[in-house]
Amino acid sequence: MEPRDLSSHTVYRAGRGIEEVARELGLDPDDMVKLASNENMFGPSPRAVEAIRASAERMHSYPKASHTDLVAAIAGEWDCTPEQVWLANGGDGALDYLARAMLEPGDDVLVPDPGFAYYPMSARYHHGGVEEYTLAKEFDFAQTADTVLRDYDGERIVYLTSPHNPTGAEFSRASVEAIAAGTHDDTLVVVDEAYGEFSESESVRPLLDDRDDVAILRTFSKAYGLAGVRLGYALVPEAWANAYARINTPFAASELACRAGLAALDDDDHVQKSVETAAWAREYIREELAADTWKSGGNFVLAEVGDASAVAEAAQAEGIIIRDCSSFGLPECIRITCGTREGTKRAVAVLNDVIEVVEA
Repeated sequence: MEPRDLSSHTVYRAGRGIEEVARELGLDPDDMVKLASNENMFGPSPRAVEAIRASAERMHSYPKASHTDLVAAIAGEWDCTPEQVWLANGGDGALDYLARAMLEPGDDVLVPDPGFAYYPMSARYHHGGVEEYTLAKEFDFAQTADTVLRDYDGERIVYLTSPHNPTGAEFSRASVEAIAAGTHDDTLVVVDEAYGEFSESESVRPLLDDRDDVAILRTFSKAYGLAGVRLGYALVPEAWANAYARINTPFAASELACRAGLAALDDDDHVQKSVETAAWAREYIREELAADTWKSGGNFVLAEVGDASAVAEAAQAEGIIIRDCSSFGLPECIRITCGTREGTKRAVAVLNDVIEVVEA
């Protein structure tokens, strides 16, 4: 017996953790700075941590009430109905729900290149095909309606990332609306706003009031610091929101996740501190790093360093973990997550030394 043909499927390569790298290099994990996975520099929301501890004794129960409460709270945040909130096990779970709801076997999706590997992975899991639109470095990875529509050919789902990972580029709301207007009536435009809290641009949420062909992805992994909890959601048009009841995984968001999410939504101080520090770090990296960088709306900065693999390896040996973007098709670039002020300054200093040596 063999599994079905998976040869067209890619493997998601997550960034390496501090403990893993520290063991390999014989370093003290407490002396390392990880700026590779766009995680929150201050850790999880303190209120969420308290809620998880307080919820531990309820782990024998399915998360029915907490799921309902969290959905209602999110709906209140976004001024929509609870039915429009598709709660999921991380943002990738929400992507799976949208693919499950929209794709028939053989339907194609349109994804950005470079881009988040899980867009095509999710489509292929649901027996869909994958086409790409190109974000060109020579045009500073500009995200416009023309960027997408020139490669659009009737795909069932079009994925937009704003802010985009790993480039930091953003779509304007007008561009998203133009893309939705320029695609077929049965094409869903998914706007991934996983890094939306860090952006100075507004969400495209108002488009849900006027259109039934746009959905939005959000996550608790970034600004709220709950990446390890795995909690995300989609906001969908009211016209077909009830499809969730037919495609969601039973209790996909755990009791711990729901309780943590509820608490994190009320932790304005943590989010504000995270967003403000990320804004400072973005500017510091762009001003002080001895490499060309791109403007970013996320909690990370893309930099061109020549041999990204060599720079990342050398920085890692000095206790700084950053992302080699070869897996994004950018072997000359690294992505640096915004850290604390101390961590960011140390990372930039190490990287400047490393870049000088590698380029010599």
